[in-house]
Amino acid sequence: PADLAQQAVESMNLSAITIGIVPEPGPDSVGLIGMPVWMWVEQPSESTWGPITRTASSGPWSVTATGEVADVTWEMGDGAVVHCEEGVPYQDAFGKQSSPSCGHTYSEQGEYTVRATSHWVIRWNGIGESGTIRLDLTQSAPVTMGEVQVLRR
Repeated sequence: PADLAQQAVESMNLSAITIGIVPEPGPDSVGLIGMPVWMWVEQPSESTWGPITRTASSGPWSVTATGEVADVTWEMGDGAVVHCEEGVPYQDAFGKQSSPSCGHTYSEQGEYTVRATSHWVIRWNGIGESGTIRLDLTQSAPVTMGEVQVLRR
């Protein structure tokens, strides 16, 4: 049964989440230290977030597996680790407020690599047996944080 469960998982074609983050990754986007950073799962799908169910068979035997992401661990590149669920996508109307569900604030300027690891939990059963398979998939994105200086006269 475990071999069939593994086949069912492989047929899911699971992949890491697409990172949603503000400031946006890329050389033309700079966030400000002390300002909220928002993180979320961009366009979650069956294969990046779940739930997803697949069945694998061999002769008269079959095993069904269902998987979904339990949570996402965000390593922010500055030593901070944030655990979140799906998160809320940032909108301009939110302004400077902090994310209600998945955020971080950098205290030093620099370039950081943000790593988002989705923790899949896949439960399977069939042929009188059942079990759980855990699978971690990681995606990363670069973010740049800068500092604003104000001159007064």
